[in-house]
Amino acid sequence: MMHPDFFETDRHSIQLGAGAALLGGFAKDIGQDLIRHIHDLSAHTPFRHMETRGGKRMSVAMLNCGQFGWISDRSGYRYTALNPLTGKAWSALPPLFLDLATRAADVVGFRDFLPDACLINRYQPGARLSLHQDMDEQDRTAPIVSVSLGLPAIFLWGGTQRTVRPVRHQVFHGDVAVWGGTSRMIFHGIDALKNGYHPAAGHFRFNLTFRKTR
Repeated sequence: MMHPDFFETDRHSIQLGAGAALLGGFAKDIGQDLIRHIHDLSAHTPFRHMETRGGKRMSVAMLNCGQFGWISDRSGYRYTALNPLTGKAWSALPPLFLDLATRAADVVGFRDFLPDACLINRYQPGARLSLHQDMDEQDRTAPIVSVSLGLPAIFLWGGTQRTVRPVRHQVFHGDVAVWGGTSRMIFHGIDALKNGYHPAAGHFRFNLTFRKTR
């Protein structure tokens, strides 16, 4: 059950649906530290543009950290314990990442959330993520925790069918979306990113997506 006092003190925070909320500015105070960790991680595992099953290059650049990493290629979408490019384990989840994910999940009523994967997306102007469901996790009882950093974007919140017209929510640096329970399989995405500059992220938007895969 969501903590109602959070929504009373932050007007930008909204309930998206049952078991789903957009927590306005929840991570804003640690935003620069989160981006610093992203740069440290990318120094060891560079961002790359994966391809879809159909062979198309994704406009969003990605990297992983945690026990498992999400990858996409012509063989499909899946989680692996090893980075296929290096044959080595993915970098560990920074404690700051883990603490943020568990605190945000708890606010929305998902206690003891322990993610084992974090997909980091880097958007440049024009990049987008089409409506999709997070379907590759074996454990779908756990929520998804998504952290917005850098440039603002339009978060698309749809329904359980792709044909449902999504609601458009503007998300800003430090906003955190959490969805689980009956909202776990909602279609969602990010509209094409507009040009801009953010003092902590430059001309980019970063997104941290925490998941429990097993």
